[in-house]
Amino acid sequence: MTAPHDPEILLALRDVHRTHGEGPTAVHALRGVDLTLRAGELVAVMGPSGSGKSTLLNLAGGLDAPTSGDVVVEGVALGSYSRSALAQVRRRRLGYVFQDLNLIPTLTAAENVALPLELDGTRARDAREDALRSLDDVGMRDAADRFPDDMSGGQQQRVAIARALVGPRRVLLADEPTGALDSETGEEVLAVLRRRIDAGAGGLLVTHEPRHAAWADRVVFLRDGLVVDSGDADAPSVGLGEVASA
Repeated sequence: MTAPHDPEILLALRDVHRTHGEGPTAVHALRGVDLTLRAGELVAVMGPSGSGKSTLLNLAGGLDAPTSGDVVVEGVALGSYSRSALAQVRRRRLGYVFQDLNLIPTLTAAENVALPLELDGTRARDAREDALRSLDDVGMRDAADRFPDDMSGGQQQRVAIARALVGPRRVLLADEPTGALDSETGEEVLAVLRRRIDAGAGGLLVTHEPRHAAWADRVVFLRDGLVVDSGDADAPSVGLGEVASA
């Protein structure tokens, strides 16, 4: 009998493996990873280059499929969806913030944020209202009608966070979201991200900066595709400096 789904668990990776290629040249990107993300929780993922951080994020977001194991979003394994249904899940439940932002330069901030909703069939007026609310949450409502080239890097990143969590989306996946920002602006962006998580979303933050990981509730350390440690952000048993310098 299947245990009932805990609605507080937004994302779960269960014994996830990802292997690229076959035979002696196969690359084992992830090896039996287990990870759970709850509402209101920010989990930082750290590890040296090639440890599997980006692979983990791609699997969590349904951009890639595990070789074995399950990726479960709000109680349903992504592997059970058809291709079209999976695309719908990505539009409605999963948000991405990447270092290169991927904002469309010919669209205003509000239009960028509203785009995922409109692609999913939401009426333009309703999508704009949702976009304005999301921009308000990150302190960017006054910039709704500005274009990305007219914003600073920190402002663009705030718009990207608003887009990632517009509408019903509750799972945020962020890959080095402050890597192109100066230290002060990066901390401001992480504060915005933290507020959105505290409001009921859940987030995975890939970072190599110990000071950024300190914003998280937990830190998961990867090495060679394995989780080698997981603990509170303020008291990890593996040195943050060791991972950051690896």
